Amino acid sequence: MSAPTHLVFTPLQSSPPQHVEVPSNVDLDDVLADVTQSGVSAPVGDVAALTAVVADARERGIDLSVVVLDENPGRDTDLRDLATTVGETEGGTVLVLSPNWMGSYSDSISRVQLETAQDSAFGDSAASTADRFSHEIVEPGPPWALYTVLLVAIVAIIAAVTFVAKWRREPETEQTGRVESSVQRTGGPGGSA
Repeated sequence: MSAPTHLVFTPLQSSPPQHVEVPSNVDLDDVLADVTQSGVSAPVGDVAALTAVVADARERGIDLSVVVLDENPGRDTDLRDLATTVGETEGGTVLVLSPNWMGSYSDSISRVQLETAQDSAFGDSAASTADRFSHEIVEPGPPWALYTVLLVAIVAIIAAVTFVAKWRREPETEQTGRVESSVQRTGGPGGSA
């Protein structure tokens, strides 16, 4: 008699998650100090307008911080990594902008809402982008999936009603004639011809 065999399952992914990286040209200590003080870390020309956006967002119940970089990092995902690092230290919702990209993090807003807001937030300045972002995460766009389902349901109901109405309008003699001719082709109700 042989010994029982034991199955050993190994996980498909055994490596730990990738380390979050802050862009190499960013002084994280300076960014955190600025965000702690005013909620904004940005070039001097953008600070006043962004501070107003952050104050407006906070009045609407969004704990928003904004970081603006002068240049794009090596990868667009570095912006989300920086936002995550700042957000895990400071809390709240963090938006990081570079000339062509943006990244975000929030301890209270879902990733789906954040990315949807990012998709429709680009503006002509850092302040207008941050303002659009802060409004979009609170007031998302129309629920297009729900509208699609309702439209399909309405079309199906109309098709069913049309079919029933057409069936009822057909004279009874035509319906009976069709049934009788079908029965005659098959040789009657009891067998085939």
